[in-house]
Amino acid sequence: MTDYLDISLTISPDLPRWPGSPATELRRRRDMARGEAVNDSTLFCGVHTGTHVDAPRHFLADGADVTQLPLDALIGPAVVVALLDVDAVTVDDLEALNLPPDTQRLLLRTRNSEGWKRGDHEFRADFVALTVDAARWVAARGLRLIGVDYLSVQIFRGDPQTHIALLDAGVVIVEGLNLADVAPGTYELICLPLKLAGAEGAPARAVLGKWSS
Repeated sequence: MTDYLDISLTISPDLPRWPGSPATELRRRRDMARGEAVNDSTLFCGVHTGTHVDAPRHFLADGADVTQLPLDALIGPAVVVALLDVDAVTVDDLEALNLPPDTQRLLLRTRNSEGWKRGDHEFRADFVALTVDAARWVAARGLRLIGVDYLSVQIFRGDPQTHIALLDAGVVIVEGLNLADVAPGTYELICLPLKLAGAEGAPARAVLGKWSS
């Protein structure tokens, strides 16, 4: 039997958004409450809204778009770790995890996730993210996917080399995960971004599977 944990954020106008990003709007275009035959809505939001995936094109002009991301990187065993007392994820923090040598997907639970648990609505600039050296460590280690629990893998107003080091190495970046209720351990990750032609990123639904007897 498999138990599934939804680690996606619910997209709504109340969700924190990156400064300068458009507000999320779900508008009822046709409404049964007005006597129409169906409910029919339109959604307006940025592609980096809530839980989302970054494709290489986000920082690499000729990089692959989100439709070209390999499914076998987005689906498979993932290790969830807790780094609850750090203000930035460094190489030393990652080394100290002693990850299994076959780790391909790594999800980082930090104090960021407590904000999702509280229901924070405002953007926080002091979120925990990776240093450039940590990103290079992830790439050199050969990980295929890195997941973080706030809206960017890069420190706010930090060095874009954090993104570039990962995307240039073909590491899939998943941002905006909610890991507040996830214990450290190994799970089966399923993370499927919307298949948006030409887009450098896309919102995604991400779940973790845990086998129980």
